[in-house]
Amino acid sequence: MKLLRDTWLIYKRQMGLVMRQPTWIFIMLIQPLYYLILFGPLLNNLPKGMPGFSNGAMETFVPGLVIMMAMFGTLFAGFGLIAEIREGVIERMRVTPVSRFALLLGRSMRDVSTLIFQAVVLVLLSAPIAGLTINWGGLVLMLAIVLVIGLALSAASYGVAIVLKSEDALAPLLNTITQPVLLLSGIMLPMALAPDWLKTVAKFNPFAYAVDAARALFVGDLSNPAVWQAGVFLGALMILLVFWSGRKFARSAS
Repeated sequence: MKLLRDTWLIYKRQMGLVMRQPTWIFIMLIQPLYYLILFGPLLNNLPKGMPGFSNGAMETFVPGLVIMMAMFGTLFAGFGLIAEIREGVIERMRVTPVSRFALLLGRSMRDVSTLIFQAVVLVLLSAPIAGLTINWGGLVLMLAIVLVIGLALSAASYGVAIVLKSEDALAPLLNTITQPVLLLSGIMLPMALAPDWLKTVAKFNPFAYAVDAARALFVGDLSNPAVWQAGVFLGALMILLVFWSGRKFARSAS
């Protein structure tokens, strides 16, 4: 109960900080909207029956955008924590009875709440822009995948930030990791178009399953095997990253 109470207290404080500058919530939507408006129309003239686009070009592209936003919207959260470390916020937490694990969970839940709101707005905007029909049941399950990704990567970002304590080190490390993960997830173009060796490599990328699951759920294909595969792989990854980052928080604030 103490962990839940402390997490709620940290979450309320962090959300209060967000609401003081709500503009940033919408600024983070600008990049995916650029892709939706400026890149999405390029896919409309693809030949019919093209591998990976059986559900339609935009029905394939928009769920990928949602997963991309989930990845990049939380993976860089650690930069804010580095600023807090520099300003002595984490240091002052040492004299409080608040749970060290709650320091992580409260911040990560703030990031996830913001991310879910942004994902819903993006999907709602994609309906009139791209002429899509929203499957509400599939959307709810897709948001569950977004939540798991957001919690996992937010926790990972905070853990790495505590270890490095430097924006100059964090930025190139995250960019080095995210580029191959992004390219091997099939976000921009389905991996069905890839050569066999690239498909084999992509099977080791848990976010590739997330993209496939999001595309299936977006059109209401709830029984697609990619859905449970994404749940298993991403759920395990989330538990691992949250546990690892929680230990880093406990050691840094003990």
